[in-house]
Amino acid sequence: MILLIDTHALIWYIEGNKKLCKNVVSVIENTENTIFVSKASLWGMAIKMSLKK
Repeated sequence: MILLIDTHALIWYIEGNKKLCKNVVSVIENTENTIFVSKASLWGMAIKMSLKK
């Protein structure tokens, strides 16, 4: 499966946040899936980090 994950899912997955349901974690961690993250998400995160948010 090919997936595009949004900013919240990416952040919650990296943090190990319990708000991300176990099914989503399983899909992300499944090595048979290809996970993409939008450049816009990464750009937005970089802006927030530079603003200390």
